[in-house]
Amino acid sequence: MNSTIRIKLSFMMFLEFFIWGSWFVTLGTFLASNLTASGSQTASVFSTQSWGAIIAPFIIGLIADRYFNAEKILGFLHIVGAVLMYQMYNATDIAVFYPYVFGYMVLYMPTLALVNSVSFNQMKDPEKEFSIIRIWGTLGWIGAGLLISFYFHWDSKEATADGLLKNTFLMAGVASLILGLFSFVLPKTPPKATTGEKVSISELLGLDALKLLKDRNFLIFFISSILICIPLAFYYQNANLFLSTIGVDNPTGKMTIGQVSEVLFLLFLPVFFKKFGFKRTILVGMLAWAIRYAFFAYGNSGELSFLLILGIALHGICYDFFFVSGQIYTNSKAGEKFKSSAQGLITLATYGVGMLIGFEVAGFISDSYKVADGTMDWKMIWIIPAGIALVVFLLFALLFNDKTKADAKS
Repeated sequence: MNSTIRIKLSFMMFLEFFIWGSWFVTLGTFLASNLTASGSQTASVFSTQSWGAIIAPFIIGLIADRYFNAEKILGFLHIVGAVLMYQMYNATDIAVFYPYVFGYMVLYMPTLALVNSVSFNQMKDPEKEFSIIRIWGTLGWIGAGLLISFYFHWDSKEATADGLLKNTFLMAGVASLILGLFSFVLPKTPPKATTGEKVSISELLGLDALKLLKDRNFLIFFISSILICIPLAFYYQNANLFLSTIGVDNPTGKMTIGQVSEVLFLLFLPVFFKKFGFKRTILVGMLAWAIRYAFFAYGNSGELSFLLILGIALHGICYDFFFVSGQIYTNSKAGEKFKSSAQGLITLATYGVGMLIGFEVAGFISDSYKVADGTMDWKMIWIIPAGIALVVFLLFALLFNDKTKADAKS
């Protein structure tokens, strides 16, 4: 890959995740402060990510892989996305906001696969080259958070009270327009399938890999993947609102510690995985979810603020040790025939079904523990997902069995 293409792909990946990080992190705080949304209404908005993940395979499989170059449909989706972002910026009511955010997530989630497709198409050795490109996505997410907190100060208590958090949608919209236009100068990535080729619904959704569930261990892993996404949804939906509400300064910027942690533990994961195997690695990831939420439950913005920082920093272990090691395990169990469909099935189970359930549960718990004066019982709101994560940890520890070292370390 020549340097010009590398720079283009890196810029593409930076903007892709800069857009997402520009508005999604502060979304819970925006909905509560600007649109006075209830917990259930907030859950419905966050659930649009899950619906987008469920619908995305149809867009990729039926349209992008068959009729248009990936870079062209990437550009089209982001330009339309910029228009929807502007409408979200102007929305003053949750009923007006919801259709726009739903439409946006249906269009945005497929772009996550499209940027990967454009990147892989230019690589001779993806295992070595992709991580160098993908890390710019994490840097884009971090950059968005730092701008919001330390440059624009949109998440400060005063700015939030003045409704300035809506500017995050404007920033995301501008970045989306830039990426949309830039996409048309990306390297050509023609469709892989021919228009006459039949593609089944089960193939698009990764359902061909359902036969892997006949393996008891894989079935336990599959169910655990869905269940662990319930506490994960609490973090996405409540973390920024929680930090803002209890008076933590620059909450969005401080939450980028989680992405820095993600990069560091991603480098450490292969060593841990090779030494301790799959089961122990994924158990560490599950336990980290329970610990981080316990830190959130008992931390505060004063003398125990270090617990909140530690909880945020655990994001790298929570995400990498569970999700990345799970992808490696799925790849090893699937075999050549079902590699792609198996990964699609796990993505559908986690970001689709698991997160959809999780956001609904998080919304219900938030409404249930809202005090009479309108404040939240944050201790209980975090203790409950900590308990869920601990139960999943115990079930997986008892039921999952590493049959051989080869299975555990492949």
